[in-house]
Amino acid sequence: MEELPPNEFSELVHDGDEDLLVVDIRHEADFEDWHIPGSVNVDVYDELTEDPEQAKDALSDLPREKRIVTVCAAGVVSQTATEVLNELGYDAVTLTDGMNGWSRIHRHAEVPADLDSTLVQVARPGKGCLSHALVSDGEAAVFDPSHYLDEYELILDEYDATLVGVFDTHAHADHVSGAAELADRHDTSYYLHPKDALALDATPLEDGQAVPVGQTDVEVIHTPGHSEGSVSFDIEGAALLTGDTLFHESVGRVELGVEAGIEDSDVERNAATLYESLQRLLDRPDDALVLPAHDLGSPEPPVAATLAEVKDQNDDLGRDREEFVEELAADIPDHPPNFERVKRTNVGQESVPADELAELELGPNNCAAE
Repeated sequence: MEELPPNEFSELVHDGDEDLLVVDIRHEADFEDWHIPGSVNVDVYDELTEDPEQAKDALSDLPREKRIVTVCAAGVVSQTATEVLNELGYDAVTLTDGMNGWSRIHRHAEVPADLDSTLVQVARPGKGCLSHALVSDGEAAVFDPSHYLDEYELILDEYDATLVGVFDTHAHADHVSGAAELADRHDTSYYLHPKDALALDATPLEDGQAVPVGQTDVEVIHTPGHSEGSVSFDIEGAALLTGDTLFHESVGRVELGVEAGIEDSDVERNAATLYESLQRLLDRPDDALVLPAHDLGSPEPPVAATLAEVKDQNDDLGRDREEFVEELAADIPDHPPNFERVKRTNVGQESVPADELAELELGPNNCAAE
C-alpha cells in the first residue's frame, strides 16, 4: 500500500500544492474537533470498517483530477479508503499514521527580533504548539520543547551551539514536554517554576531572575493565573516568551490547573491573578515581540506580533479587572484531550511509556480562553 510520510506531506502542504486533496474519513464530530487545514470530511468510517463496498458511492463523488491523501486518526482505516479509491480509478495515497503523523510535524524559522543573538521559533502545526530556541555566542537555550526532540537537535547542529539550559514556561496541559529529557540528554539544567515542578527535579525559577545564555540575558517574570507556576521570559526587551499567559488574540485559561489537581480551587481567584500578571507584561516595551507557546490556528513560523499590536487586537486586554474576571471564570471551553494525564506527566506525578505518548496527546490544543 502506497503511503505518504508525514514530512513529505508537510512539504506539499507548506508549498500549497493545488493538486492535492486531503480527505478525512473520520466521523464528522472528530473532524470538527480537530483536522488538517484545507481538508474535506467524507464520513465513511463506519462503512469502511464494516463493508468497504458501502463507501464507494460517497467516495466516488470526489474530483477525479486531484491526487488524494486519505486521513484517519492513526492511518489504519484510511488505508482501506485508499484501496477503495484506487479501485475507483483515483490517484490516492494514505497519510502515514494519520492525524498522529500530522501531529509529529515540526518546522522552524528565525524570529525577526531586534537582538544581537538569534531567536528561532519551532512550530508544530498539528498541535498549534510553538517553542523557541535562543542562540548566543555559541550557547543555546530551548523553551517549551515538545517530546519530539529531533527538531531541537537539528537547530543545535545548524547553529553549532552548545545547549546550556532548557525551560518550560509552565507545566503544559495539552502536550507532553520534552524539556526534562532534552536537558538530561545534554547534561544541562531543566528550569521550571517550583509551583509547577510538583514531583520533578528541576532548577527553580524566581521572579526577576536573569539567566545568561551566551551574551544574552533571559529575565524571568512570574505570571501565574493559567497555572500557579506560569512564567514569561523577557529577552533583552526585544522578545516576550509568554507561554500560555498571553496569546495574540486571547489569554490563558484559568481552570486547567484547578481540575488537574494543582491546588487552587478558586477559579475566580485564578482569573484575578492572571489579570495582575497581564498588567506586568503590558508594561514591557510596545515594540517587543510577543511569542506565545501556542497559536490558535495551524502555525507557520515565525508567528509573532508586537506588544502594541497585541494590545490593539486582543479584546481580553481591554477589559477592566471586574469584567475580565467575570468573563474568564464563566467561559470554560472544552478541555484538551487527556489533559489530566498530560498535566500529571508534566509535573512529574505520572510516567507514561514512550510508545503511548503520541496517543496520549492526540487532539487539538485548548489552552486559550475562547
